Amino acid sequence: MKRTNTVIIGAGQAGLAMSRYLNDWGIDHVVLERGRIAERWRSERWDSLRLLTPNWQARLPGFRYTGDDPDGYMTMAQTVGYLERYAAVSAAPVQDQTTVLAVDHACFGFRVTTDQGVWQAANVVIATGYCDVPSKPAFASGLAPSIHQLAPTQYRRPSELPPGGVLVVGASASGVQLADELAQAGRDVSLAVGRHTRLPRVYRERDIMWWFENLGVLNETTEAVYDLAQAKRQPSLQLVGRPERSSLDLQVLQDRGVRLLGRATGIDGTAVGFAGDLTETTQRADHKLARLLDSVDRHIAAWDLDKHLPSGQRPAPVAAQAAATTLDLADEGIGTVLWATGFTRRYPWLNVSACDRRGEIVHSGGVTNVPGLYVLGLQLMRSRKSSFIDGVGDDARALANHIGSRLVGSYANAA
Repeated sequence: MKRTNTVIIGAGQAGLAMSRYLNDWGIDHVVLERGRIAERWRSERWDSLRLLTPNWQARLPGFRYTGDDPDGYMTMAQTVGYLERYAAVSAAPVQDQTTVLAVDHACFGFRVTTDQGVWQAANVVIATGYCDVPSKPAFASGLAPSIHQLAPTQYRRPSELPPGGVLVVGASASGVQLADELAQAGRDVSLAVGRHTRLPRVYRERDIMWWFENLGVLNETTEAVYDLAQAKRQPSLQLVGRPERSSLDLQVLQDRGVRLLGRATGIDGTAVGFAGDLTETTQRADHKLARLLDSVDRHIAAWDLDKHLPSGQRPAPVAAQAAATTLDLADEGIGTVLWATGFTRRYPWLNVSACDRRGEIVHSGGVTNVPGLYVLGLQLMRSRKSSFIDGVGDDARALANHIGSRLVGSYANAA
C-alpha cells in the first residue's frame, strides 16, 4: 500500500490546477488518471471541435496561453498539448493508465483502490469534471434497433455515420455544431430544439466572452446567483470556436438547409414526437439575447466607450418555419439519432455517502460533508466560470487552502 496526503482523481485542467496549489503548499499528493493527461480532450471529442473560449482565456494557475493567436480557439490537439505542458512545468505527480476502482473510508482517511495498487490518503479530490457521462432522455430506449444512435463523445466525423439523414437532438453548443458539420458534409439534418442560450460570437468588435468577463458575469459567485438550482439547469452556450470568429445559431442552420423541430418528447420505434414549442423557444432565446446585448450597450455608454467600440449589428430574430410534431425516421430516410442532450455525473467507485438521490455529489464550494473529501471542476461550484479552464484555478486554490488548513490543524492537535 502506498501512502500520500491527498489523492486527486483526474488529470484534466481541474486535477492539474489542484496539483499546482498542493505543490505550492508542499503537500504530498498524487494525481491518478485512468488514461493519459487530458484523456477526455483526446478520446471523447470530435475531430473538428475547438474550445468555445478564446485562447487569451486559457489561464491556469501560474500558466497561460502565450502563442501568436490570442483571439483564436484551440483545437483538441492544441488543448491536449497545452495541458501536457502545464503538467510538466508544474511538476504534477501524475500516475497515468491507472483506473480508480473504489474509494472507501478507512481509519486514516480513505483507501483508494486502483488497478495499479492501493493508496492510503487523508484527503481525496474528485476532479473528473462536469462533462462525465452523456445523458439521454429515458424515452431514447424506445428507438428502433434499425436506427443508429450515439452521443457526441462517440462521434468523430460525418463519414463514420451510416448512410442517410441525421436527427440531432439538442440545440446547445454541441448540437448546433454537429448539425452544422453534418449539413456541410451533405447530410440531410433535422434538429430538435429545446431550451438554449443564443449568443453572437463577436459583438461590437469584442468576443462575447470578453464582454462576459468585463461585465463581471463570469466572476459572479454562487452566493450572488439569485436562483442557483435554476442557473445549474441552464443549457450550455450556443457558440462555436472558429478561426474566422463566425456565429452559429438556429437561423444560420436553417439558412443552410437544416430542418428545425420542437423539443423531442417521445419515441416509439421509428416514430418521434416533438412539442409544438419551436416558436416559443426561439422567441424566449431571442429575448434573453436582446437583454444581454442591452447590458453590453449600457456598459459601453456608462464608460463612454462608444468612440472606441462602433455600434454592432444585432442578430435578427430567428424566423423559424412551421415545424412538424411527428416524424417517422424510416419514411424520412433518417438512419442516425445523435443525442446532444447534455451530461451527468457517475461515481460508481465512490463507496462513501456523499451523493444525493440523483447521484450528484453534495458539496458547498467543493467541500463535501465527508471530512477530507472534495470535488472540483463542476458547473457553478463557486462561480459562473467554475467549469471553465479559466475558472477552475480559483476553486482549486480555495480547496488547497482548506486541505492545508486541515493539515496545519492536525499538526497543532498532535502537538
